[in-house]
Amino acid sequence: MALTRRAMRLMVSPMKAADLIIPYFKSRWRIVAVGLLSLITVDFMQLMIPRVIKWAVDDLTLLRVEGYALLRYAGAIAIMGVCIGVFRYVWRRCLLGTARHLEADLRNRLLSHLQTLSASFFDRSKTGDLMAHATNDIMQVRMATGMGLVALNDAIVLGAAAIGFMLYIHVELTLYVLIPMPFIVLASRLLGRRMHQRYQQVQGSFADLTETVRERCAGMHMIKAHNEEAAAMAAVRAVSQEYVDRNMRLVGVTSVFFPLMMLLTNLSLAAVLFFGGRKSLLFEITPGDFVAFISYLNLLSWPMMALGWVTNVIQRGGASLERLKQIMQLQPAIADPPTPTVMTAVKGALGFERVHFAYGQADRQMVLSDISLQIQPGRIVGIVGPPGSGKSTLLSLVPRLYDTTGGRVVIDGVDVRDWALADLRRQVSYVPQEPFLFAGTVRDNIMFGCPLRCHDRLDAAIAAAGLRETLAALPHGLDTRVGEKGVLLSGGQKQRIVLARALLIDASIVLLDDPISQVDTATAEIIVDAIRAMAGRKTVLVVSHRLAALRFADTILTLQAGRLVESGTHEQLLAQKGYYARVHALQELDHAV
Repeated sequence: MALTRRAMRLMVSPMKAADLIIPYFKSRWRIVAVGLLSLITVDFMQLMIPRVIKWAVDDLTLLRVEGYALLRYAGAIAIMGVCIGVFRYVWRRCLLGTARHLEADLRNRLLSHLQTLSASFFDRSKTGDLMAHATNDIMQVRMATGMGLVALNDAIVLGAAAIGFMLYIHVELTLYVLIPMPFIVLASRLLGRRMHQRYQQVQGSFADLTETVRERCAGMHMIKAHNEEAAAMAAVRAVSQEYVDRNMRLVGVTSVFFPLMMLLTNLSLAAVLFFGGRKSLLFEITPGDFVAFISYLNLLSWPMMALGWVTNVIQRGGASLERLKQIMQLQPAIADPPTPTVMTAVKGALGFERVHFAYGQADRQMVLSDISLQIQPGRIVGIVGPPGSGKSTLLSLVPRLYDTTGGRVVIDGVDVRDWALADLRRQVSYVPQEPFLFAGTVRDNIMFGCPLRCHDRLDAAIAAAGLRETLAALPHGLDTRVGEKGVLLSGGQKQRIVLARALLIDASIVLLDDPISQVDTATAEIIVDAIRAMAGRKTVLVVSHRLAALRFADTILTLQAGRLVESGTHEQLLAQKGYYARVHALQELDHAV
């Protein structure tokens, strides 16, 4: 049953890339319609200007024009120019504005969807790749749905209308102009698929470049400390060269496509000058028709070029939309059950029933094997063991950052998978092994996750985490900015801020993963006193490598190679003379020295 549920969560729902944007355009169809009508109006006004020029040239040629008539022609062109400006403003606001709103909406939807995905997804995903999705890919979609839509409209409407006016002037001359058209269609079909493939490669390379640069910037202190500047530059240079190489392979296609469009356009112009000029001399067409025909050909040049440009933009947008689709169609491995159990007053009884866990596929090496224990409400449990024994993993199973591979975790006798995630995590306060701070102030980070109802407990949480002296030393106290990932603070300061964040939340279960690893002895005593004060009120699990900090625990567990090998009070474990007793003796000896 559990395997079936897990398989269902991992299923990829069918989705077409266009499904990401079609609903958005449907919801704003009135604005899009106004934009398209304005764009088409601009196109037809542009098509009318050559007609006015034709009439003026014919009147001038026949010497039958007067000053008033020229003023009338000039006024008509001026009025159409003003109308073109007004309607161009409207279509830009409507169409390009819609594309901008779509860009923002896609980015919000992407982040919202990423927040539903499980920790295992982020374990195997590159941050740079996700950043590329949120920036470059969405920008390419915006270009395709904005200027791409405009260019496509011009290629169809303006191009077809221009050809219609040219046919009206002279059919045979128009056929000369249309000779290159089949070659344009053929080139688009032959080169379009190759461009799409190479755009996808470029986008993937951009993600690698973003991740490499981000990682080097984040680890700059370590690079400097180890004199690895040259190696860091070599890594960035290699990824940058790969990005350039893939772009050059793309340029190899586009550099053929765009000049080909220009060549075919200029061939059409040469044909018009040769054949049209002769027909004008033979009076088959008037001089005004000849000038208007060249004007229409110039108008047709943009649709012909737009056909190439829009192919370029749409291929980019299509490749990016495909990459976004692959993310958006993923279903979270950990999700709410179909019918969540209603959470009433939670006492905090915590149980692990024959729990097994392995990262990734189930046939990989187990991190936890056959863990069974029951923790009564209000008890404090210490967890010790060598690195890699599964201590942090055990804690992460309680708020369902990961789900068990086998067995189950229960709170008050209810499987944690039967509760809604939001309800479950509201009852669990978690301090990870690596303290993480967001860019902002100390206050922002302490209040994170509890912004509305926690102000009354703020002072108590600060005191319990041993933060008062630290805040007094900071230039702006609680309003001091911490920098990206808390870079402006020491490791101990960051750890205490994260601890204060956890203590501020009124949760029934508190999980502390090595909360005193980066603080001095005096601060550690303050934190230990705060943990002891939770006894009887909250169920507390504390992972620590300092065994002296766990002496007061009701029960101490020892994990080795993912298995529970010892369990008891401090005195009982010393009497067993196992792992706990050996490490305790070594730490006592070190403390004495």
